[in-house]
Amino acid sequence: MGLFTRFTDIVNANINSMLDKAEQPEKMIRLIIQEMEETLVEVRATAAKNIAEQKTLARKVSASQASVTHWHGKAELALAKDRDDLAKAALAQKHKYIAELEQLEEENKHLSEFLTAVQDDAQKLQSKLNEAKRRQEALLLRQESAEVRLKVREKAAIYNIDEAIGKFERYQQKIDRIEAQVEAFDMTENKDLSAQIADLEQDENIEQELAEMKKQVANG
Repeated sequence: MGLFTRFTDIVNANINSMLDKAEQPEKMIRLIIQEMEETLVEVRATAAKNIAEQKTLARKVSASQASVTHWHGKAELALAKDRDDLAKAALAQKHKYIAELEQLEEENKHLSEFLTAVQDDAQKLQSKLNEAKRRQEALLLRQESAEVRLKVREKAAIYNIDEAIGKFERYQQKIDRIEAQVEAFDMTENKDLSAQIADLEQDENIEQELAEMKKQVANG
């Protein structure tokens, strides 16, 4: 495929449409960027080659112009010396270089038009390349976001949130039962203590009553 046929295909390509239809958009965008960069290198190399050729043409044009002026002067000199034959020969040389000059100027005109087109094409291709790279960045961001979301989903599948909450509730209930046992133990312990004190108070009352009875018997 020729350079500019391929270039036209690239510039006219709808990158977004290509990526939307691709099974692997990230791979497709890499290939598109690679193709664009390679084509841009070739376009620039072609431009550099033709710029060098244009400089060579410019030197040839300058030389031909000098030759036209040179032989025109020789023809005038020959006429001044009444040498029509030499003047005629000098004019023939002049016209030879005029024809050469016209051809060179025509070539230079076409080459200038070609270089202008190449410069325009290179700018279009660079614009397309920038667009492709922006799309690549967007795809990378989407890919990173998708990977993060996938990891979250995978974690959720392994550690089910509802199950985790259920486990927490069961653990909390277990703690509640233990705390209830502690409170029950404290209540039982306090009740026993009160009963023991009440017994002591009852014993003391009996001892007092017994002492009173002994005292009455002794006085009787």
